[in-house]
Amino acid sequence: MNPLPNDWAIKHRADACAATQRPFEAGEYFYTLLFRDADGFRREDLSEEAWKKRNENIQPFSFWKTRYEPVPEAAPEPLAKENAEQLFRRLIASENPPANACYVLAAMLERKRILKQIKTENAEKGRVLIYEHGTTGDVFIVADPGLRLDELEHVQNEVAQLLRSAA
Repeated sequence: MNPLPNDWAIKHRADACAATQRPFEAGEYFYTLLFRDADGFRREDLSEEAWKKRNENIQPFSFWKTRYEPVPEAAPEPLAKENAEQLFRRLIASENPPANACYVLAAMLERKRILKQIKTENAEKGRVLIYEHGTTGDVFIVADPGLRLDELEHVQNEVAQLLRSAA
């Protein structure tokens, strides 16, 4: 069951403050705010100065403070095979993402320090985990399917099979 079926498309981390338009500098701390709109989630990245001047009556769905690092130049891939991150991105962007597989892939990517869990929120249809990609700043919202320990091995095998078939 997908508690947020149409809310997966959240824009990338900005390179400049949404309020002042001033570009972020490497190592600068800024705030990311997620607002829930009629069309899904809207992201705003604010400098610390803009954060202090914001209208506190307008509360975001979620927010966090993070450090800005420019996206490094991507090294060319020698082989075009789908890895765990690519599979995760493809599944989570699909029309009906498999909650169990997305949850396990997010956990795998968190262990590899590719994704960082920023927050946990309670939504109308259950708990959701908010992840940020460490390099690009992309935000992913992953439904917590509430897997039981006896279900975990089956889901891990399912994810392993998806990775093998994508290679």
